[in-house]
Amino acid sequence: METADLARENALLKARLAEVEATLAETQEANRRLQDILHAAQREKFGKRSEKLSPDQFNLPLEDAEFAQGVLEAAQEKAEAAMQRARGETPRKPKRNLGHLPSHLPRVERVIEPASTLCPCGCGEMARIGEDVSERLDVIPAQFRVLVTRRPKYACRRCSQAVAQAHAPEHVVPGGLPTELFIAWIIVSKFGDHLPFYRQAEIFKRQGIDLDRGTLGNWVGRACFHLMPVINHMRAHLRSADRIFVDETRAPVLKPGLKRTKSGFFWAVVADDRGHGGAGPPIVLFHYAPGRGKEHPLKFLGGYRGRFLQCDAYQSYNAMTEIARDNGPWQLVYCWTHVRRRFVKRFESDGSPIAEEMLRQIALLYQIEKSVRSKEAAMRLAARREHSAPIIAALKPWLEAQLSRIPQKSQLAEDIRYSLAHWPGLIRFLEHGMLELDTNPVENQMRPIASGESLCPSSSSIWKHLKLV
Repeated sequence: METADLARENALLKARLAEVEATLAETQEANRRLQDILHAAQREKFGKRSEKLSPDQFNLPLEDAEFAQGVLEAAQEKAEAAMQRARGETPRKPKRNLGHLPSHLPRVERVIEPASTLCPCGCGEMARIGEDVSERLDVIPAQFRVLVTRRPKYACRRCSQAVAQAHAPEHVVPGGLPTELFIAWIIVSKFGDHLPFYRQAEIFKRQGIDLDRGTLGNWVGRACFHLMPVINHMRAHLRSADRIFVDETRAPVLKPGLKRTKSGFFWAVVADDRGHGGAGPPIVLFHYAPGRGKEHPLKFLGGYRGRFLQCDAYQSYNAMTEIARDNGPWQLVYCWTHVRRRFVKRFESDGSPIAEEMLRQIALLYQIEKSVRSKEAAMRLAARREHSAPIIAALKPWLEAQLSRIPQKSQLAEDIRYSLAHWPGLIRFLEHGMLELDTNPVENQMRPIASGESLCPSSSSIWKHLKLV
């Protein structure tokens, strides 16, 4: 009897131990998941935005050191030249920058003649035997000028009835101060260089020109109105494109009267056929919207006749596949860069060998794409079917096998499920040579927006324009 009780107690203890171990494993996995979420949040807030280190960002801390190095070298050169002159030596020529300046830049030549070309021995005028030529990069700082337009009047002295005069040219601002070139410069400074109107007004003031930001905004608004024919032509090109890229990014918008911002969103639509050797012009269209719900892409993509929508896996784009259109519903083509980004995070945080292998397979796909970049669509499709298709065919069952071996609540399992859930859109590039492996053409157009300042509602409406890539 005691033996049976002891066996029952041992079995109960083993069951409790197994339960405790399962709870402990679940707790450890939950803790690891929370750490992943924390690391992801820290990376989003403080980390680099790309898996690749930007050389410009890496070199920012070195600028002060390079500045100090320049001061030191200049002082050393001056001291060495003084010592050589004191010893009666000819100062050595500094090392010349042998880089070639662009040929399209205008050249302004100056000839520096010696004080005298007479031979010191009294032989007479010396003959020219050669010359030293150096090129340096120069600049004329931005300077304002006044464009004076005169329209002479002509009349007949005999009859005094006919008067001839050229018609006044049309201007963006009738009777106003700015030329069209000046307004174009303001637009580029605002939307290309991210200089708000008040900063531009300060720059003008240093030249003695008093212009307030309201006036600058009015001029830009008038220019955008007159650009509408160009915009409509470009929009027509986008609507006829068989494949487009779409992406969105957050844009803080100032709330009038309140010292805070609200979230707005820029949506970009891109047509770029350079990847498969297309001759059409690359175009990007920006839309501003107060949110990122599905109603926004449904609205601004109305009337588009394309078949393929290259995008990320944001759920708002799924609504595009439900639209009844004459040429059939949109087919979504998902982005391998977004998949790669997930496994990069797993490899960096956990050192996961599964993530490492996944990154290696994705790298093989990109190597194949690099070999056929800018080639004709038929050639790209043939290369994909020969080289990429076997990688894709082996990759899916491998992912499914790895998913069955790892904790289902882990972040790695979630990343694998994300990949498998979007598999039809991820492998659609195997069906058409004009499709791309990622949405980089549109993401590259969205990055500069992050450099800009917060917008006010009026300026956000100005952003509803098109521009060439």
